[in-house]
Amino acid sequence: MTPQQPPGHGHGTETPAWLQRKERGSLAMLRFMTWLSLALGRRLTRPIVYGIALYFLLAVPAARAASRGYLQRVLGRPASWRDMYRHILAFASTIHDRVYLLNDRHELFDIRVYGEELLPAAEDASGGLLIFGAHLGSFEVLRALARKNARHKVCAAMYPENARLLNSMLARVNAQVVLDIIPLGRLDAIFTLNERVQAGAWVALLADRAVGPGTHLQVPLLGEPAPFPLGPFRLAAIVRRPVYFMTGLYRGGNRYDIHFERLADFSGTSAAQRDSVMRTAIERYAQLIEQHCRQAPYNWFNFYDFWKETSRASR
Repeated sequence: MTPQQPPGHGHGTETPAWLQRKERGSLAMLRFMTWLSLALGRRLTRPIVYGIALYFLLAVPAARAASRGYLQRVLGRPASWRDMYRHILAFASTIHDRVYLLNDRHELFDIRVYGEELLPAAEDASGGLLIFGAHLGSFEVLRALARKNARHKVCAAMYPENARLLNSMLARVNAQVVLDIIPLGRLDAIFTLNERVQAGAWVALLADRAVGPGTHLQVPLLGEPAPFPLGPFRLAAIVRRPVYFMTGLYRGGNRYDIHFERLADFSGTSAAQRDSVMRTAIERYAQLIEQHCRQAPYNWFNFYDFWKETSRASR
């Protein structure tokens, strides 16, 4: 089931930076902030989010450096402290809003959807597909929209260990989300994912972070080659279903813009065509990320040097 790797991938045993990062904060603080957010409401707890963003700007130099590097690329000029604060505040805002989205408080938000007509019709029972997002805007807004409309069952495939504290607290808000998660990194993940897709579910995953050398393809992003993982696109080739791109851009205040784009269709791809289709799909994926980064530059939430191929694991 493993296709030949397209050219441009690396080799070695180094660990990517995003897998080395530890969660910041404590369980008690997360519980308190979650309780406070639900008890007082979004409007009254928003000032706390501004303070949290300022803390991270001042106290986390690695995130600040990553923000500065990215913003310089996308803005085409040196990033100011105000730029970096806006960037971190946008991220903090989407985390705060996740509490309300998981609690199905849709009335709190102005959610606008673009490209929904590209998706299969609601009556298409065989319309299982993959939705590839990125650490760009809010991914949770998609699941909130799906629960509201009940058009198709939407499952999320993710590495739960990477945000165990946060995910455990969000599960306390809405236990149903745990049932809709397919844990990646397990032997049965591909079988579970394929089973859900073949049953007509829409399986959504973030497809912009490579898990190690030899598992990515270098393609241009904001003027320089960056590593994009092969794994999600191999999955798409295995399940042989259409793939769509999705991003939920935070536009300030209570507004989110959800964009859908057709990315690739592996349903009729032969083994001989697979590598070429994968490469084209990854290049298209990177182009869509760049397009939306330029449209909403403060929505990029990879707070590490994304363009660096790998980072040495701590010894």
